[in-house]
Amino acid sequence: MIIDTHTHLDDESYRDDLDEVIKRANQAGVKGFLIPGADIEDLPRAKEIASSYENIFFAAGVHPYHISQYDEAVLRDFLRDERCIAVGECGLDYFRLPEDEDEKQSVKNHQKDIFAQHIKLAIDINKPLIVHIRDANEDSKKVLLENNADRVGGVLHCYNASRHLLDLSESGFYFGIGGVLTFKNAKKLVEILPEIPKERIIIETDSPYLTPHPHRGKRNEPFYTTLVVKKVAEILNMSENDVQDMSTKNAKSLFNALKSVN
Repeated sequence: MIIDTHTHLDDESYRDDLDEVIKRANQAGVKGFLIPGADIEDLPRAKEIASSYENIFFAAGVHPYHISQYDEAVLRDFLRDERCIAVGECGLDYFRLPEDEDEKQSVKNHQKDIFAQHIKLAIDINKPLIVHIRDANEDSKKVLLENNADRVGGVLHCYNASRHLLDLSESGFYFGIGGVLTFKNAKKLVEILPEIPKERIIIETDSPYLTPHPHRGKRNEPFYTTLVVKKVAEILNMSENDVQDMSTKNAKSLFNALKSVN
């Protein structure tokens, strides 16, 4: 059994065939799904999907690109739902910043402030974090540690192969491994994967994005976690069944509500 710990099933690209997408995944052994919250406007759709399917759950948070939407009261309202099992995705993304240095620093500071607010919220309600990090390894780690994120732990979504972040495994953090691992230019991630504690590896797609090889260019979907599992097994010299069992056990350890998935 596989659990896709990061899939945007609330995306418009699934609007017309969500049932078929879920059925394909189920037939391939993908039995659990977690929809991250990236945009407050999408949360009602995520909640609706999670309430309509037995093994689909969701999270509530605001992606760094949408921090202007951050509203703690709204997030708390969604987080009261029993199907809402995590805070995020949240974090830092410095990939697109203004060229002006003052504006750049202002955006960074705003992102760090909202990230810290997510962490405090997660601690208050005792739910794990889904953390997005892009081109911001040092600041992300600093914000996590300074705000006691180890009290709830979480997952480094789409782990970017930074050794600087590896020791966050000692602070209750897991590492989300997805389709990027299959890319031809993923040499660093392939090299560092064996250094991640096996009890900290979980599987994800980030669908509809980051479709694994050889299907790049097509819409990603949870079914393709099977390709991620295959690649992890190859690199770690494990059987695919063992990788499935390992990653599923880890996902259930991190997200308590997923223990009901079978």
